Amino acid sequence: NIVGVVLRCNAYEVIDLGVMVPAETILKRAEEEAVDIIGLSGLITPSLDEMVHLASEMERRELRLPLLIGGATTSAIHTAVKIAPTTKCPVIHVVDASRAVGVASDLLSEKRSKDFIAANEEKHDRERRRHASRQHAGKLLSLSEAKANAPAFDTAGKAPAPKTIGRQIHLDYPLEKLVECIDWTPFFHSWELRGRYPKILDDEKQGETARSLFADAQAMLRRIVDEGLLQAQAVYGLFPAARRGDDIQLFDPDSHQETLFIPCLRQQRGRKNSLNRSLADFVAEADDYVGCFAVTTGHGLEALVAEFEADDDDYSAILAKALADRLAEAFAERLHFQIRTEDWGYSQETFDNEGLIKESYRGIRPAPGYPACPDHSVKPALFEFLGAAEIGMSLSENHAMLPAASVSGFYMAHADSHYFGLGLITQEQAEDYATRRGMKVEDVQRWLQPSLAE
Repeated sequence: NIVGVVLRCNAYEVIDLGVMVPAETILKRAEEEAVDIIGLSGLITPSLDEMVHLASEMERRELRLPLLIGGATTSAIHTAVKIAPTTKCPVIHVVDASRAVGVASDLLSEKRSKDFIAANEEKHDRERRRHASRQHAGKLLSLSEAKANAPAFDTAGKAPAPKTIGRQIHLDYPLEKLVECIDWTPFFHSWELRGRYPKILDDEKQGETARSLFADAQAMLRRIVDEGLLQAQAVYGLFPAARRGDDIQLFDPDSHQETLFIPCLRQQRGRKNSLNRSLADFVAEADDYVGCFAVTTGHGLEALVAEFEADDDDYSAILAKALADRLAEAFAERLHFQIRTEDWGYSQETFDNEGLIKESYRGIRPAPGYPACPDHSVKPALFEFLGAAEIGMSLSENHAMLPAASVSGFYMAHADSHYFGLGLITQEQAEDYATRRGMKVEDVQRWLQPSLAE
């Protein structure tokens, strides 16, 4: 959205086709409108494959247009290694929205275009060399070696049994309780303002812009809360759990029958004096507990955005979306605080938003699609188990959460639990993971593509 606004403000005509648009639709419209540039943005892992497919289709159609790549899930390396080789068209990874105008201007300039494209190709070459060195930097252990190097489970760090067990639901959580939990730093980052809140408000170069944006955000946030323009809803619970190898099995609190199966992956990078971790390491082999949650603050957002767009107020529409995202993250943080201090009850901490932002508390809430658990395809089972449809949450074909202002994941409370990145894994583990999940290896490869060593 910000890219489109920035380009429009600089006299570019932008045709926004929306989200989750098939390659065929994008390319057909590009040909019909005789566009000068095609831009793609990706927020979740499967969109990376779609970008490769679209670039290949451009080549098949001999559609010679520059292709801009951006979004949270993209990278310069993936663009250079996976997308660019599939087409003769210039493929440019755009780091952030603030650079879109400069890139478009250089591409369309008769004087600068040739040199810009040549420099971009040199950048691709550097990224490919970097990728190749990364593939060979550090040995990847075999799966059996990685498992043998797993941390031992410390029974002393196991959390007590929860005070409240089973599924719970919030249908209209008070928005005012979420406002005090907002982490404002990512909000400014989403507007391409780099720095930490509140220091960014006094930044010599960005302070004035940051203060103006913050004032607008506060005004809209007051309206959202006062008028109840968004609804905060959640479904969550704590459930009996046990580790099963590198996976976690949940059980019904009453019947003790198996319910949700949570597949996990293990680090395989061989490093001196370093263990190879899996999320399953934080769960005991019997008589333990794991939580699940799905929260959203997106209900009502579509109507609010439509109101602004009807007035051609793109700025307010983007601001509303950014605030809804921040409220969703604040809801996840607030609910986790409730879990630790009330439902599970293992923590006596008092509310401190700065401490929450720094995550200076015991326990983690890993989410599918994030570093320790990069597989988005875990979400459908999680949503079905929780009954997320009851609060109007669903998943797209590629497992993006709907409404977009939503967060989901798991709760773990072992004293040693912490966040980590999976890193690269071998084909051996991908095949083992596919077997454990009852999936085709090629499907697992699609979902784990950025994590697979070549």
